[in-house]
Amino acid sequence: MKNILKKIGINAKNASINKIDTNLKNKVLKTFVSLIDKEKDFIIKQNKKDLIYASKKNLKKNLIDRLTLNENKITQIQKSLIEIIKLKDPVNKILDKWKRPNGLNISKISVPIGVIGVIYESRPNVTSDVASLCFKSGNAVILKGGSEAINSNKILAKLFRKALKINKVDENFVQFINIKNRLVVDHMLSNMRSYIDVIIPRGGKNLVKKIQELSKIPFIGHLEGICHTYVDKEADLKMATNILINAKLRNTSICGATETILIHKDILKKFCKPFLEKLIKKNCKIYGDSKIRKFYKSKVIIAKERNWSTEYLSAAVSIKSVNNSNSAILHINKYGTMHTDAIITNNKITAKNFLRNIKSSIAMHNTSTQFADGGEFGFGGEVGISTNTLPPRGPVGLNQLVSYKYEITSKGKTRK
Repeated sequence: MKNILKKIGINAKNASINKIDTNLKNKVLKTFVSLIDKEKDFIIKQNKKDLIYASKKNLKKNLIDRLTLNENKITQIQKSLIEIIKLKDPVNKILDKWKRPNGLNISKISVPIGVIGVIYESRPNVTSDVASLCFKSGNAVILKGGSEAINSNKILAKLFRKALKINKVDENFVQFINIKNRLVVDHMLSNMRSYIDVIIPRGGKNLVKKIQELSKIPFIGHLEGICHTYVDKEADLKMATNILINAKLRNTSICGATETILIHKDILKKFCKPFLEKLIKKNCKIYGDSKIRKFYKSKVIIAKERNWSTEYLSAAVSIKSVNNSNSAILHINKYGTMHTDAIITNNKITAKNFLRNIKSSIAMHNTSTQFADGGEFGFGGEVGISTNTLPPRGPVGLNQLVSYKYEITSKGKTRK
């Protein structure tokens, strides 16, 4: 295993040295789209093998949903690739330039990161999205998918490598680790620092926690998505209801789903009962503080301290009454995970104060937190969402997968 991984690392490092122009990058991606179309039936056939394995392992329904590939999902994969093709190449761009009194001409130029290791679970679309984003940004990528999706991931990676080969580009820009052994991840994190420049985890809390604890390589990602939506006293309550139902229930299993709702105390009487009724009708479990529980004692479970720190990823939500927007900000900064947090209000000053003072990587006004997604931001997809304090933050798309260097010219200047 160690020798195989070492070879993969060397291959990736060598591939990353190659500089591919934009036209050739897009040509490879177009070929990949075409191959996916041609092999659609075979991809679905391979995916069925994974679904049988997942069923035997008693995987949760939300994980099986993520794992499943059908014609519609494959079309979505192709659409995502077409969006990436349309995006401007982020490499070799002059980000800034200036002249100094000392005679130096300084340019700040975007460059690829190098080799990116991606460790992920359940979602085969990650294979195509991540490989395409990494390749378009000039990076080589090493993919380590979960064992439950090995057949689906393997065929998608194989088709990408075929697209590279057809266009006479080093196939090792994209490599898939076809080993089920759990120790692979440990080895990647602990012993491949010479080959991998950054690790990106795409998976659940346990995976990300493991990477945080073990990785000797810098990583980009988030541990949890405990997202909040605060309803201010000056909110349009009809708008608030529509946003909250969408933010919580559109897709409960994504990291951008709202997990805690904060409501200004002055609108509890007017807003709570009709809103709670809607949640109950949609079979959403509610954990509320004592003030919220007054409105629906039989249906609201009294919230405990741990509920404010819970990422449900299901049809369940925590609801709390707060005194004002500043109280909401304090709660979010205490219990949130710097992912995505929103305010619903018609007061622009209150909104601006909220947006500026929460620590989140994504701050929203009158918007569903479900929009926390690279595709929705116009990034053509994402390799993940980062809640790191250091950049990149938020959705990590094409333009976040580059670094930069300084290029200096002068007319023979020497320093005194």
